[in-house]
Amino acid sequence: MESKKTMPRIAIINVVGLCQRILGPETPFLSRFARDKNRSISKIRPLLPAVTSTMQATFLTGKPPGEHGIVANYWYDREFAEHRGWKQSNYLVSGKKIWERIREENPGYTCAKVFWWNNMYSSADYSITPRPIYCADGKKVFDVQTWPMNLRDDIKQDLGNFPFPAFWGPAAGLPSSEWIAKAAMWFEEKFSPGMNLVYLPHLDYNLQRFGPSDTRVEEDFRQIDQVVEELVTYLESRGVTPVILSEYGITPVHRPVHINRAFREKGWISCRDELGREQIDPGNCKALAISDHQLAHIYINDQSIEEEVKNTVSALEGVASVHLRPELAGIGIDHERAGDLVAVTDEHSWFTYYYWNDDEKAPDFARCVDIHRKPGYDPAELFIDPAICCPKLKIAGKLLKKKLGFRMLMDLIPLDADLVKGSHGCIPESEDDFPLLIGNFAELRGDETIDATQVYDHLLALALALALGSSTS
Repeated sequence: MESKKTMPRIAIINVVGLCQRILGPETPFLSRFARDKNRSISKIRPLLPAVTSTMQATFLTGKPPGEHGIVANYWYDREFAEHRGWKQSNYLVSGKKIWERIREENPGYTCAKVFWWNNMYSSADYSITPRPIYCADGKKVFDVQTWPMNLRDDIKQDLGNFPFPAFWGPAAGLPSSEWIAKAAMWFEEKFSPGMNLVYLPHLDYNLQRFGPSDTRVEEDFRQIDQVVEELVTYLESRGVTPVILSEYGITPVHRPVHINRAFREKGWISCRDELGREQIDPGNCKALAISDHQLAHIYINDQSIEEEVKNTVSALEGVASVHLRPELAGIGIDHERAGDLVAVTDEHSWFTYYYWNDDEKAPDFARCVDIHRKPGYDPAELFIDPAICCPKLKIAGKLLKKKLGFRMLMDLIPLDADLVKGSHGCIPESEDDFPLLIGNFAELRGDETIDATQVYDHLLALALALALGSSTS
């Protein structure tokens, strides 16, 4: 009998933002990995929207968003009249997960989810995900949640605290991916799961800040290449078969599309005054857009204006297509969480969530890193407002106030969408901007393009071959 350590197993390493254009001199390990004669490299035709939660749910179920239900990272809850964003519950994802399917053939098969999304309350045996603690006094404490629960203290004792500011916000960068890679090795060392799902977000940051054509991102390519090399080398030494996967490629953008401001000009957006600031009131809006990168779900509370809404959105510069609800099945997003209309930008534009016209009246959270209260995705959170004089001194002062127990607002984020130079979500024009699947897939030639829903089949076939091969040895 093989020891658990050497039994054939699989690790699916999600290198966010990796596409054909990035493979080259700055990524020597990834390039060698892809060229290995035993491996294939396939481009993945993304589905709409090509965003984190949606693509991950498709990879793990083989279903389009209209079936698994993750229509975007953000959507509108009609019953609560509230938006939802970056929710972690796995109950939101319909469909049998890949490790559940393997268990039908190989009972006892184990899975670890290391920072993949919709992480909580899944049937995976082990998991770790970001989970801040929100105290009653308004204080926010950075932390993680694990399953089993006791693993949180164990992994933090061994690896130190997760560098949460490096995971998202102006300080987002390499340390978060380095820590996650070490966490994947930690789970391998402790539990040797049959499947290890690993999420490495590093390329997501500067590709959005600067755009993929900026030479500054070349250092990011080198950095993630080194992280992946260390992780893959370790996993292979323990008999694990690594697969490299990505969710989307990021294209250069130069045009933010302020869709809710267009709605406001029409009188469709309702706001309430909160201490002199404008807070959107979704339940009273005749129409509102929940923006998520290059796709927006548009929810209409007054159906008499549906045609006018479509015409208004279609006329916005940068909008490539607008789909009415009867058309959503054709693009794979026909689900109750989806909007009454779905709009998609061209690859050089993206949707903001902004709904105010006067920055002085923007809600207080607009200038903060606050992914849950904002009714849409805000990549400006990757920047510190360039108008702030001596930002490091200002940050130090705010942190001191926090340490002394005073209330403070970390209002450092700009309201200038033009700063953002990269985005994703639509289907890029060039296949060189498609995400990738790289691994030991004998059935793939290596020069073909596969659909996002087919990734599941290839991952399942490889994982089953490894799992069943080990169970009969």
